[in-house]
Amino acid sequence: MSQPAILFVCLGNICRSPLAEAALRAEAEQAGLDVIVDSAGTGDWHVGSPPDPRAQRQALSHGINISGYRGRQVQEQDFRRFTHVFALDADNLRNLRRIRPADGTAQLRLLMDMVPGREGSGVTDPYYGEEAGFAVTWDDVTRAARAIIASLQSA
Repeated sequence: MSQPAILFVCLGNICRSPLAEAALRAEAEQAGLDVIVDSAGTGDWHVGSPPDPRAQRQALSHGINISGYRGRQVQEQDFRRFTHVFALDADNLRNLRRIRPADGTAQLRLLMDMVPGREGSGVTDPYYGEEAGFAVTWDDVTRAARAIIASLQSA
Protein backbone atom coordinates (compact mmCIF):
# COMPACT_ATOMS: atom_id res chain seq x y z
CA MET A 1 0.00 0.00 0.00
CA SER A 2 1.28 3.47 -0.82
CA GLN A 3 1.72 5.97 1.98
CA PRO A 4 -1.66 7.33 3.07
CA ALA A 5 -2.09 11.02 2.29
CA ILE A 6 -5.14 12.63 3.84
CA LEU A 7 -6.63 16.06 3.19
CA PHE A 8 -9.36 17.59 5.35
CA VAL A 9 -11.55 20.24 3.72
CA CYS A 10 -13.94 22.74 5.25
CA LEU A 11 -15.07 26.15 4.04
CA GLY A 12 -12.36 28.57 5.14
CA ASN A 13 -9.58 26.31 6.49
CA ILE A 14 -9.23 28.17 9.81
CA CYS A 15 -11.48 26.20 12.21
CA ARG A 16 -12.63 22.66 11.48
CA SER A 17 -10.11 21.35 8.95
CA PRO A 18 -7.00 22.56 10.83
CA LEU A 19 -8.34 20.90 13.98
CA ALA A 20 -8.95 17.69 12.00
CA GLU A 21 -5.41 17.92 10.63
CA ALA A 22 -4.01 18.37 14.15
CA ALA A 23 -6.07 15.51 15.56
CA LEU A 24 -5.01 13.08 12.83
CA ARG A 25 -1.36 14.08 13.09
CA ALA A 26 -1.49 13.40 16.85
CA GLU A 27 -3.31 10.07 16.47
CA ALA A 28 -0.96 8.91 13.68
CA GLU A 29 2.08 9.79 15.75
CA GLN A 30 0.68 7.95 18.75
CA ALA A 31 -0.02 4.89 16.55
CA GLY A 32 3.42 5.07 14.94
CA LEU A 33 1.94 5.49 11.45
CA ASP A 34 3.59 7.57 8.73
CA VAL A 35 0.74 9.54 7.19
CA ILE A 36 0.81 12.72 5.12
CA VAL A 37 -1.82 15.10 6.53
CA ASP A 38 -2.96 18.51 5.33
CA SER A 39 -6.05 20.71 5.32
CA ALA A 40 -7.63 23.19 2.93
CA GLY A 41 -10.79 25.20 2.37
CA THR A 42 -13.16 25.36 -0.56
CA GLY A 43 -13.23 29.15 -0.19
CA ASP A 44 -10.32 31.57 -0.55
CA TRP A 45 -11.13 34.07 2.23
CA HIS A 46 -8.42 32.91 4.62
CA VAL A 47 -5.59 31.87 2.29
CA GLY A 48 -2.32 32.48 4.15
CA SER A 49 -4.05 33.14 7.48
CA PRO A 50 -3.35 31.20 10.68
CA PRO A 51 -6.16 29.19 12.27
CA ASP A 52 -8.83 31.03 14.25
CA PRO A 53 -7.43 31.91 17.72
CA ARG A 54 -10.17 29.79 19.32
CA ALA A 55 -9.07 26.78 17.24
CA GLN A 56 -5.48 27.43 18.26
CA ARG A 57 -6.46 27.54 21.94
CA GLN A 58 -8.47 24.32 21.59
CA ALA A 59 -5.56 22.46 19.98
CA LEU A 60 -3.13 23.88 22.55
CA SER A 61 -5.35 22.62 25.36
CA HIS A 62 -4.51 19.14 23.98
CA GLY A 63 -0.80 19.91 23.73
CA ILE A 64 -0.80 20.68 19.99
CA ASN A 65 0.46 23.96 18.59
CA ILE A 66 -1.23 24.80 15.26
CA SER A 67 -0.17 28.46 15.13
CA GLY A 68 2.13 27.67 12.20
CA TYR A 69 -0.65 26.25 10.03
CA ARG A 70 -1.75 28.51 7.17
CA GLY A 71 -5.04 28.51 5.31
CA ARG A 72 -5.05 27.42 1.71
CA GLN A 73 -7.68 26.72 -0.92
CA VAL A 74 -8.17 23.22 -2.27
CA GLN A 75 -6.64 22.72 -5.74
CA GLU A 76 -7.34 20.25 -8.55
CA GLN A 77 -3.98 18.51 -7.97
CA ASP A 78 -5.07 17.71 -4.40
CA PHE A 79 -7.39 15.06 -5.86
CA ARG A 80 -4.33 13.35 -7.37
CA ARG A 81 -1.82 14.06 -4.58
CA PHE A 82 -3.91 12.71 -1.70
CA THR A 83 -5.27 9.18 -1.26
CA HIS A 84 -8.23 10.45 0.78
CA VAL A 85 -10.06 13.77 0.79
CA PHE A 86 -12.49 14.22 3.68
CA ALA A 87 -15.13 16.94 3.60
CA LEU A 88 -16.19 18.27 6.99
CA ASP A 89 -19.83 18.73 5.92
CA ALA A 90 -22.25 18.01 3.07
CA ASP A 91 -21.95 21.47 1.45
CA ASN A 92 -18.19 21.12 1.16
CA LEU A 93 -18.58 17.56 -0.12
CA ARG A 94 -20.86 18.88 -2.90
CA ASN A 95 -18.33 21.59 -3.76
CA LEU A 96 -15.50 19.06 -3.83
CA ARG A 97 -17.46 16.76 -6.13
CA ARG A 98 -18.06 19.73 -8.43
CA ILE A 99 -14.39 20.74 -8.69
CA ARG A 100 -12.90 17.24 -8.69
CA PRO A 101 -11.04 16.64 -11.96
CA ALA A 102 -11.92 13.61 -14.08
CA ASP A 103 -8.51 12.08 -13.33
CA GLY A 104 -8.79 12.62 -9.57
CA THR A 105 -7.83 9.43 -7.75
CA ALA A 106 -8.45 10.42 -4.13
CA GLN A 107 -11.25 8.70 -2.26
CA LEU A 108 -13.74 11.49 -1.48
CA ARG A 109 -15.92 11.12 1.62
CA LEU A 110 -17.71 12.92 4.38
CA LEU A 111 -15.45 12.81 7.46
CA MET A 112 -18.07 11.70 9.96
CA ASP A 113 -18.92 8.71 7.73
CA MET A 114 -15.86 7.19 9.39
CA VAL A 115 -17.53 7.24 12.82
CA PRO A 116 -20.14 4.53 13.44
CA GLY A 117 -23.50 6.11 14.19
CA ARG A 118 -22.48 9.48 12.70
CA GLU A 119 -22.70 8.57 9.01
CA GLY A 120 -24.11 11.36 6.90
CA SER A 121 -23.56 14.04 9.54
CA GLY A 122 -21.23 17.01 9.32
CA VAL A 123 -18.88 18.59 11.79
CA THR A 124 -20.66 21.73 12.97
CA ASP A 125 -18.87 24.93 12.01
CA PRO A 126 -17.95 26.70 15.29
CA TYR A 127 -16.84 29.95 13.60
CA TYR A 128 -19.91 32.06 14.45
CA GLY A 129 -20.46 30.50 17.86
CA GLU A 130 -18.88 30.51 21.28
CA GLU A 131 -15.57 29.02 22.39
CA ALA A 132 -17.36 25.86 23.57
CA GLY A 133 -18.20 25.02 19.96
CA PHE A 134 -14.51 24.45 19.28
CA ALA A 135 -14.42 21.76 21.99
CA VAL A 136 -17.34 19.99 20.27
CA THR A 137 -15.48 20.23 16.95
CA TRP A 138 -12.34 18.83 18.57
CA ASP A 139 -14.30 15.88 19.98
CA ASP A 140 -15.80 15.15 16.54
CA VAL A 141 -12.55 15.35 14.60
CA THR A 142 -10.69 13.33 17.22
CA ARG A 143 -13.26 10.53 17.03
CA ALA A 144 -12.96 10.61 13.23
CA ALA A 145 -9.14 10.65 13.40
CA ARG A 146 -9.17 7.57 15.62
CA ALA A 147 -11.51 5.83 13.16
CA ILE A 148 -9.22 6.74 10.25
CA ILE A 149 -6.20 5.34 12.10
CA ALA A 150 -8.09 2.12 12.89
CA SER A 151 -9.09 1.84 9.23
CA LEU A 152 -5.48 2.34 8.07
CA GLN A 153 -4.17 -0.18 10.59
CA SER A 154 -6.62 -2.83 9.38
CA ALA A 155 -5.95 -2.20 5.67
